[in-house]
Amino acid sequence: MEMTRRAAARLMVLALVALPLSGCAYNRFVTQEEAVKAQWAQVENQLQRRNDLIPNLVETVKGYAQHEEGVFKEIADARSRLLAAQTPEQRIQAANQQTSALGRLLAIVENYPQLKANEQFNRLMDELAGTENRIAVERMRYNERVQEYNTSRRQFPSNLTATLFRFNEYPFFEAPPEARQVPKVSFTQP
Repeated sequence: MEMTRRAAARLMVLALVALPLSGCAYNRFVTQEEAVKAQWAQVENQLQRRNDLIPNLVETVKGYAQHEEGVFKEIADARSRLLAAQTPEQRIQAANQQTSALGRLLAIVENYPQLKANEQFNRLMDELAGTENRIAVERMRYNERVQEYNTSRRQFPSNLTATLFRFNEYPFFEAPPEARQVPKVSFTQP
């Protein structure tokens, strides 16, 4: 009987010690989750900037490369998928498809030297390059916040709080498989 009381007392002391620790972990998760969401909003902000810029770039290139309709359709489709995406996972996939389509567009540009001499095209390309750099920075920052949050979620005793309050894992923004391939640059005329 005495052992049962001691065991119950120890469990009570352990619960009283763990309770404040759980509250600290909960607050840390809330803070980190909000940081992940805020950083995701920055990624979306830059993706939207790119979406706003693409139609102008596409129209400029279309004037020179009218027979390359497949690439233009791909870019338009990727843009539509990005705008329609609801979850971070869907947005990541759509953004990666858009990046791939833009890469093919840039390959077309290599085949049209007169296009590269167009002042408006050069301005749009500079804007697009700047936007792509901003997207890369925001993706990196998003992945850093996700890594901090996901690491905290998995550490003991925080993992108990994460499970209890259903703090779910966030996905990383990973490069599409096409990005692993070396781009082909050709200076020959078609």
